[in-house]
Amino acid sequence: MTDKNFAAYRKIVERFKNIKVMVIGDLILDEFIWGEVSRISPEAPVPVVWVKKESFMPGGASNVANNLRSLGADVYLVGIIGDDERGAILKGELDQKGIHTEGVLTDSSRPTILKTRVVAHHQQVVRIDKEKIDRLHDGMVETIVDHAKATIKNVDAVIIEDYGKGLITPSLLSRVVPLARRYKKIIAVDPKEEHFRYYRGISLITPNHHEAAKAVGFEIKDDSTLKKAGQRLLNMLECKIALITLGENGMAVFQKGKAMKHIPTVAQEVFDVSGAGDTVIATYTLSLAAGADPVCSAHISNYAAGIVVGKVGIAVVTPDELLDRIRKT
Repeated sequence: MTDKNFAAYRKIVERFKNIKVMVIGDLILDEFIWGEVSRISPEAPVPVVWVKKESFMPGGASNVANNLRSLGADVYLVGIIGDDERGAILKGELDQKGIHTEGVLTDSSRPTILKTRVVAHHQQVVRIDKEKIDRLHDGMVETIVDHAKATIKNVDAVIIEDYGKGLITPSLLSRVVPLARRYKKIIAVDPKEEHFRYYRGISLITPNHHEAAKAVGFEIKDDSTLKKAGQRLLNMLECKIALITLGENGMAVFQKGKAMKHIPTVAQEVFDVSGAGDTVIATYTLSLAAGADPVCSAHISNYAAGIVVGKVGIAVVTPDELLDRIRKT
């Protein structure tokens, strides 16, 4: 990379600390049990994991918030936790990281979502999910909308993180998306395919290729079908940008009236892809808000994703790490 190009990237990344983002979505507590395997259980053909340590990390929408905060942004998180020990742990982790949690509401009727990953020798052995997915009652929806109304004027962008756990509903989207549009904010969505038709009018959508294929109704198997899918998403949602992530094949950027731009992966080693999509939407949205164009934003988020997949567990990126990776290409 030339010095001139690197200087342009650095200017964008240095602006991250001036950006304010509201994240609305499903909050999850990620638990990691780290251990070693030395034998197979005599009870069943499964490994016996000798536990060395346990740790907790913000997951779901709170991982997006964590990624944004790690990159220097000011972050306002809106979501629901249960009135339980898991919720207290998650809120404590968020407060410690300096994320605004006034919009993190407690609902005693539902437990905090927990994903437990057992990791041995840098390899995930099993994941255990504990969750209850129920429709939000109307009073909770109103409270969330009230928090969004109180915060929207003070932020540069809104990220809607839809993990399909019950928070992001057509009722909520029909209130939040028009609100963000009214104030001319960047609206980025990490989608679930069953809600695609409710995302109309957003700025950016970031499905992986499986989600994109389900949304458009046909398989993405080559460049031709990828291009067709990207354009279909733009038309369906009347959005400005569709960013389809392609795993080891990188990502593809679509804009109305412009040719598809394919960004090859820059990952050097892949240990764990958990949370990589959260890193992509966080970094891409920050880059847009900091003044980067859609293709430049994709390059920056691609570098960030390349860093986190080289780490074990749910990981984040710092500005220094990001600039160091960009400088070395």
